[in-house]
Amino acid sequence: MGKSGRTHVDLEYLLGLRHHLAKVQLFSSPLQHSTLLGLHRSRLRGRGMDFDQVRAYQAGDDARSIDWRVTARTGEVHTKVFHEERERPVFIVVEQSLHVFFASTGNFKSVIAAQVASLFAWASLRHNDRVGGLVFTDADSTHIPTQRNKHSVLHFLQAIAAANQRLQHAMAQNTDNPLTDALLQARRLTRTGSLIILICNERHLTTQSSAMLRRLAEHAELLLLPLCDPLEHSLPHLGEAQFALGEKTLSINTDARNLREQWQQRGAAYQQAWQSIAQQLNAPLLPLSTTPCVLQQLQGFSLSKNSAAQVAADD
Repeated sequence: MGKSGRTHVDLEYLLGLRHHLAKVQLFSSPLQHSTLLGLHRSRLRGRGMDFDQVRAYQAGDDARSIDWRVTARTGEVHTKVFHEERERPVFIVVEQSLHVFFASTGNFKSVIAAQVASLFAWASLRHNDRVGGLVFTDADSTHIPTQRNKHSVLHFLQAIAAANQRLQHAMAQNTDNPLTDALLQARRLTRTGSLIILICNERHLTTQSSAMLRRLAEHAELLLLPLCDPLEHSLPHLGEAQFALGEKTLSINTDARNLREQWQQRGAAYQQAWQSIAQQLNAPLLPLSTTPCVLQQLQGFSLSKNSAAQVAADD
């Protein structure tokens, strides 16, 4: 299997993640319900009709659907019941900018994002869905159209790995929030009835990006996976500490009470903002941290009966 260190991940590793799908149930199946994505069978136009079951004939049933074999065997008229086959293009919007090239512990947010995007891509393909997405950085983005084949997943993972490998602290700084532009592109590139999986930095949620999410929710289902690091919610006692981002540095006294309180309040405000927008949009919210590992976090969401994902259960 390929490499996945704290800071970077390669294509071979992302390809190998398909072997770990059995460890977490991301999509519902006829025999197993997923608390993560039970929403996958809602409000969609079908692409055809699938056989569902055979039952006793009822007044009004189409005579053309009578199952003559079962009728002859039982002596009672039975009919075949069909349901609309559901298709939902899965469009994964994943961030690989300098904003997520960070972790105080565990893997970098950029690595977590790449891993999660890969797992959902493979799970979507296994679920027989069309899958594609948008990989966005500080400066640009790469669009992979949704298709129902391994080549589409391969191209998507190649785009993620390439963007991930380019990340380095010495890069020229661009501190602009790239999320709103990415959401604008997603609105233009996705069709009605799509499932849009958003994997991005927790601190990118602004009034502008929230408005864009509302626009997306008018024609698509959303799954929100904001990325955070424990340091962003609780400042450890380090005394005088220096933080660096590229050529910029900042020195702060981590023992200052007011600073610690403001730091914690700011982190809590972002958590609350994501919870609020998720509730407004009736969207599953799966916050991800740089620790523990991705599979453990997804398993925890899947097993939790109180997961926010349950708000989007099947119709």
